[in-house]
Amino acid sequence: MKFKPFTKKQLTVLTWWNPVGSFSHYDAIICDGAVRSGKTLCMSLSFVLWAMSFFDSTSFALCGKTVSSLKRNVITPLLSALNEMGFICSHKESKNLIEISYMGKCNRFYLFGGKDESSASLIQGITLAGVMLDEVALMPRSFVEQAVARCSVEGSRLWFNCNPEHPRHWFYTEWIKKAAEKNALYIHFEMKDNPSLSKDIIKRYESLYSGAFYERFVKGRWVAAEGLVYPFFNDSYLYDIPDGAQRYCISCDYGTVNPFSLGLWGYKKGVWYRISEYYYSSKREGEQKTDEEYYDALLCLAADKKIDCVVVDPSAASFIEVIKRHGRFTVKKAKNDVLSGIRQVGDALKSGRIRICIGCEDSIREFSLYRWDDSAALDRPIKENDHAMDDIRYFVATVVEKDENDLFVFSSARETLF
Repeated sequence: MKFKPFTKKQLTVLTWWNPVGSFSHYDAIICDGAVRSGKTLCMSLSFVLWAMSFFDSTSFALCGKTVSSLKRNVITPLLSALNEMGFICSHKESKNLIEISYMGKCNRFYLFGGKDESSASLIQGITLAGVMLDEVALMPRSFVEQAVARCSVEGSRLWFNCNPEHPRHWFYTEWIKKAAEKNALYIHFEMKDNPSLSKDIIKRYESLYSGAFYERFVKGRWVAAEGLVYPFFNDSYLYDIPDGAQRYCISCDYGTVNPFSLGLWGYKKGVWYRISEYYYSSKREGEQKTDEEYYDALLCLAADKKIDCVVVDPSAASFIEVIKRHGRFTVKKAKNDVLSGIRQVGDALKSGRIRICIGCEDSIREFSLYRWDDSAALDRPIKENDHAMDDIRYFVATVVEKDENDLFVFSSARETLF
């Protein structure tokens, strides 16, 4: 692993705890800002260096939204860097524990995931000398507060790292806005603070996002989501139906009182096209349909095509059972993280991995009407004109993203964030 020269902000993160420096009086450090801005690796590396400098036979915690995301985003690059620096790292995966040794000292680093309110119980009871919370803005407040409360060892310190969210998010109001009150060093990162990113890469990131997501992930600002969810969508994103698709899938957002939406997707040369769709609103038509009638609509949309799978709203238990009972289609329960899915759809549209065909009138209509709820304290779209939007989101999160991640894995020498 090659390290590039550290920027001034990265050097501050790496050394703020040094007793001879001007920041050592702080009890905590908070780093926020743009994606790919070079904050995560230097923070995790600094956390371990601090722990190994001041403690021995002591427990620490590294926390992410999930343990798997923590291992992927933090632990893998961290252990690579530590091994090259001469540290001895023993990763006991079954126990979510890493033991790190250096020059006669050995400390324990436990791994925790803070994905929901129940996660607080996982970290309860342990005594820690320090905790690092990666993606802290994605964690519930109860988990973060429980993790902070565990740090009762003399000399313990807190480490927070995140990308921006809504300006009324609890972490922004309680920690970032009150950093001085909590004796926390606050450092804001931008993409330009990562010396390994070229101008072309930064330009590519700038082209992938718009609206609030651009402000947050490119500019690193805590801004509210306003207006249309997909403000960039216009006629330039509409295409003719391609000839000779290689694969087919169907996505479904289930509704009885609310509209029911199906989308037929065809794959050709690396692109998924929304070829056609079925959309039924009982309010508009004045009559509700049964699950069997919706299954007939599914059969009609599929026609004689071989369908890889039908991606279905995970809450639609009765309709899923009907599809399984008939035995023709394989069902996949959709991934249903709304905000993550919206970002993935925007990325897929802008990168050309999905395309909407001209005849999909209900999808096109909803793209022009699907809006953020500006009355809500946190980000959420208004639950109107969202049924085709939901089935598209299910398809992208469950099929398109999986295809992207399953393409191939290769190994090559690379330069790190520094």
